[in-house]
Amino acid sequence: MNQVAILETVKSFFQREHGHFINGLSHPGKGALRQVVNPATAQQVAHVHDGCVEDVEAAMTAAQQAFTGSWAATSALARGNLLLKLADAMERHREELAQIETLCSGKTIVLSRGLEVDQAVAFLRYFAGWAGKICGETTDISIPAAQGEKLRGYTLREPLGVVVGIIPWNFSILISIWKMAAALVCGCTVVLKPSEYTPLTMLRVAQLATEVGFPAGAINVVNGDGRLLGPMLIEHPFCAKVTFTGSVPTGRGVGNSASALAKPVTLELGGKNAALFLDDMTVEEMVNGIIEAGYLNQGQVCASAERFYLPSGKLDEVLEKLSQRLAQFRVASPLDEACQIGPLANKAHLDKVLGMVNQAREEGDEIVYGGCSPDQPGYYFLPTVVKVRSENSMMMREETFGPVGSFLAYDDEEKALAMVNNSPFGLAASVWTHNLHKAMRYSERMQAGIVWINMHTLLDPALPFGGIKGSGNGREFGSAFINDYTRLKSVMMRY
Repeated sequence: MNQVAILETVKSFFQREHGHFINGLSHPGKGALRQVVNPATAQQVAHVHDGCVEDVEAAMTAAQQAFTGSWAATSALARGNLLLKLADAMERHREELAQIETLCSGKTIVLSRGLEVDQAVAFLRYFAGWAGKICGETTDISIPAAQGEKLRGYTLREPLGVVVGIIPWNFSILISIWKMAAALVCGCTVVLKPSEYTPLTMLRVAQLATEVGFPAGAINVVNGDGRLLGPMLIEHPFCAKVTFTGSVPTGRGVGNSASALAKPVTLELGGKNAALFLDDMTVEEMVNGIIEAGYLNQGQVCASAERFYLPSGKLDEVLEKLSQRLAQFRVASPLDEACQIGPLANKAHLDKVLGMVNQAREEGDEIVYGGCSPDQPGYYFLPTVVKVRSENSMMMREETFGPVGSFLAYDDEEKALAMVNNSPFGLAASVWTHNLHKAMRYSERMQAGIVWINMHTLLDPALPFGGIKGSGNGREFGSAFINDYTRLKSVMMRY
């Protein structure tokens, strides 16, 4: 066992009185105390005060004042430089942030370091590179001149204002950075509302941001019950945009609320992502691809595959080999560096996943492997393999957001592709084959915002990410984020 020793700085951090981060300072807040529970032990490790009307008002006012004041007075290159300084600070505090994340979310310490913190640092540096490059265009004007004068038109990209970011529990730092860095480099300020289950990591990041020089009010964090705080933040008159990552039902509510007020909204809502394996792949290649696509972070990744379509002649052998591989995975404390399967993030989510698997079993789907929790404390659930009855099985229609892969055989590739697209969602998909012709043709026909070929789940900051259909709207990353955090203004002059 390679159990990581908790840093003294982390112990001290958890013992503090936590609430919010507003206008450059930590605020305990006035709301009720909420427990922060370690998913690996089901024991409280800290507590945090819920937000209230006064906290929301203070955060939104601070963000608006910074937007029109100190942050507006910060040059574009200076904004980028601050993002770089924050990236450096997070790199210096890598282990501290990773341990806070693991203790709050149950993510393995290896993933907390290498995916959560390291990728957040990489994304900060990517967005910093856009500083000074967000620009408009000039154009000729065709209005006839009355007395020989000339006319010229140009466009400006202006920041929207205060951005409200509503963050899920699965990647509390990384997804916050996606939204925060994009908004800040465009000249916006932010108020973040983390999940109730992972409220602490962004408090620490916000402190680091202030330490490296971000002006007060540019970055604010308000914690508490999303059902209460979400409407307050969205409906606040200073809210200029909402960006949300989370469940489909909650996202629809957020989208409806923002749209009713004519506020722009970006929604990344997950779905029921598919992976199509063609017959030219070997059994071993299929098993390796399935593990990559479906079981990273216990399947708690928005883009993870949950629907797997395999050629009928190989399905049973693949499931047998896959079960053998999953049985060898080390289920342990997420602070154990050898851990491969950690706990799910919270008790409510464990109950949901277990309930869905039990329902599938009752409806006649075959649980080939897993389907239960191991006999140990915490919110653990074994990686699960389900051989479904048909395309219409509940497990092929509803998102589990857990370590549960549902498998269906096909005999005809065209029919398999039709089944991939027969979903109300469209966040991500993948096709696995050595046939370049089919890979390109099928990837073009898959109805998803992002399609991988011979890979799945991994994201790069240079490539836009987002869904279609019921999986949301808007895009993160690439250059596409500029459209979501700025508005276009046209200027015409006569001279």
